[in-house]
Amino acid sequence: MTSQTERKVRLGIPKGSLQDATLELMMRAGFNVAISSRSYFPGIDDPELELVMFRAQEISRYVEDGIIDAGLTGYDWICENGSDVQEVCELVYAKAQSRPVRWVLAVPEESKVRTVKDLDGGIVATELVRVTEKFFAERGVNVKVEFSWGATEVKARLLSGIVDVTETGSSLKANSLRIVETILTSTTRLVANRAAWKDPWKREKIADFGMLLNGAIAAREKIGLKMNVARKDLDRVLAQLPAEKSPTVSPLAMSDFVAVEVVVDEAVQRRLVLDLKKAGASGIITYPLNLIIP
Repeated sequence: MTSQTERKVRLGIPKGSLQDATLELMMRAGFNVAISSRSYFPGIDDPELELVMFRAQEISRYVEDGIIDAGLTGYDWICENGSDVQEVCELVYAKAQSRPVRWVLAVPEESKVRTVKDLDGGIVATELVRVTEKFFAERGVNVKVEFSWGATEVKARLLSGIVDVTETGSSLKANSLRIVETILTSTTRLVANRAAWKDPWKREKIADFGMLLNGAIAAREKIGLKMNVARKDLDRVLAQLPAEKSPTVSPLAMSDFVAVEVVVDEAVQRRLVLDLKKAGASGIITYPLNLIIP
């Protein structure tokens, strides 16, 4: 059990490609994080959290070994390390967009390779060595898998092919590479050390952290919308709102009017506010959201 004086969770956050997206997400969730360019121990305005920065590739190993209580890392690196950790929650965010990333088998556009079996006897370069070796072994394809220290796309024309991570596919297209097959789809995960997860206080603290981050993700592409509506126009106004939304309708001091509030996708706001105005709404306000907790 954790004593009162020891109530602190040591949390690993990724340094590198996921760093900025993680810090932005934490900020939206209400945390203020201060990072020095020369420190691997960022400050945070929560005395019950201690942050340590590691490469995402390392975090699941340090969580398993109890060096840190919990951490944010990719499902890909959990698989690559074969780490025995407690998955707390999935967090669908990445470097550029809120979507999973894919590890793909790719070859040059001009390559004769069309299927995985066409690579039999070949050499493939990747950072995700163990996962790639397992992928080929399960398909009975004899391929030598070499670790790539970077610039993996360049090696596609020197070897038989590569397995590389892609979020949008733009880098592969820029290098005239063609995807043969997806090896693994990955999202960010919050994972915990199994012993730490058995501690009730640490378990609650880690789970709450994950809930706040997921709330920030849910709010990313949403806005709040408020307006005043005459009761006689209420049905027409509500008909303009997305059918799956359930707005809050509250009476105003003026008995002939109500206040309507709803959360909608940010992408629809420009068209929606015009339609609402034409339907009779007034005093329309839109505002950004930081958190949505179901």
